[in-house]
Order: sequence, then structure tokens, then C-alpha cells
Amino acid sequence: MNNVLSKPVKTGMARALVIIALLLGAVYAGFPILWMIASSFKSNTEIFAYPPTLITESFSFNAYQVVLTNPEKVRFFINSYLVSILVTIFTLIVGTLAGYSFSRYDFFFKKPLNMLIISVQAVPPITLLIPYFSLIVTLKLYNTYAALVLTYMVFTLPYAIIMMTGYFNTLPKELDEAVMIDGGSRVIALWRVLVPISLPGIVATGIYTFMQAWNEFLFALTLTKTTDMRTVPVGIQMLMGQHSYEWNEMMAMSVLGCLPVLILYLFFQRYFMAGMTAGSVKG
Repeated sequence: MNNVLSKPVKTGMARALVIIALLLGAVYAGFPILWMIASSFKSNTEIFAYPPTLITESFSFNAYQVVLTNPEKVRFFINSYLVSILVTIFTLIVGTLAGYSFSRYDFFFKKPLNMLIISVQAVPPITLLIPYFSLIVTLKLYNTYAALVLTYMVFTLPYAIIMMTGYFNTLPKELDEAVMIDGGSRVIALWRVLVPISLPGIVATGIYTFMQAWNEFLFALTLTKTTDMRTVPVGIQMLMGQHSYEWNEMMAMSVLGCLPVLILYLFFQRYFMAGMTAGSVKG
């Protein structure tokens, strides 16, 4: 009898512990974000007030107004949008074609090339900073959008290829064969049949790629020189002056910088979750 009664009790305690752990994790992860949002509505003086307060008494949009009305800061966002969108488009096109090739074709050096693509993911980006800087300067692409787009794609393409290869592997080859029996080519089979079916995987890859390009700081700082070519992460760092930090403006830019990724995730959440888990199931 005791053993029978103990099972529901143990199950209830286990669920309670899981809920408590999740709540603690949510507070731990969410509090810095909440503090960032609250600080963006404070004055720079109030941010340094002691004892610190989470909710400000002098609620103000001044930091957002400064950011959104300053042409230099607006240009940071334009640059980030342009570079991130271009990187995402080119990565998806190349990643889809490469993923389809790895999934459907057997060619010479397929396995070594696949291992090379995977190994790129293990290389710390900072170790490639000087070689890429030299290469970009040699190609006369320094301080251009092309420099950022080509460099970012080096780091986004391996993930895209691995992701799309795994997704195409879940799709039966009979789909390709049915199209070719009807007189179509592999290109038609890919773009008219497989790509629409693979939309969750493409969306998941696209969101991840956009996030990588949007948040990148190291190469954006190194490969650009003029203010009109800086991106949002570098723009936030530029608010750190020699004698003072504009913390409220930094927080406002950080909040505005988080919005594109958040909006993308909210709109494509269903596709994103399906795409992230599809590769683990053989369809």
C-alpha cells in the first residue's frame, strides 16, 4: 500500500522540482534582459544610482529618441540589416544546392569534403582574423559590404550545408525519381518539389544564419574602418567613450538590436522548431 501511494507522491515531487528548476533558470536567463529593457528608459545618471532600482521613477524615451533620430546610429541598423539579409539569402541558396548534392549524389572526395565542412565549425573565428584581414585587403574589399558578406558566409555556410543535407536525407529519393519520370530535371525536382517540402528546415537555417550575421562583432570591427560602414554591435561599442559611457543609449540600441531576431522567431516559430528537430527523424 505504501509503495502504491508513494508513486504519485514521487511523481508530484519530481514535477515540482522540475518546475522550480525551470523557474530559476528563467529568472537567471531573463533578469539581465529585463534589466537591459528597464535601463533603456532611465537617464544615464539614474543607472548609476545607489541603491539600484529596477523600475524607474522618471520613465523616459529620450535614449530611444536619440538613437532613432541620429543618422549615424540609424546607419548602423541599415548596415546590419543589409549585410544580414544578403548573408542569409546567399547562404540559403548555396547551402540548399550543396545540401542537395551531398544528399543525392555520390562523388569523388565526398566524405573528405564533408569532414572538412564539419571541421570548419570547430575552428575558433578569432584564429582566422589576421588571415582574413590580409585576404580582404589584398582583394581590395576592405571597408565594403562584400568583405562582411563573404567573410560571414565562411562561418554560416558549414551549418547551412550540414542542416540542409540532414533535412534532404529525411526526404525519400522517390520524389526526385517521380519528377524525372514525368520529364522533369533534378533542378525542377529540387526547386518545385523538395524546397517547398523543406520549408521548415530552410526557415530554421535562415533564422540561425541571420542571427549569426546580425550579432557578429569581431570581423565587423576589423574589416570596416569608417563610421558609415559599422554595424549595430560595433555601434554599441562605440558608445563607450574615453571619459563616459552612454549606458542608456547602449541599452536602447541593444533592445532595438534584439527586435529583428525576436520578430523572426515569433513569426516562424512553428517552422523553426520543426526544422531544428527534423534531421533527427528518418522520414
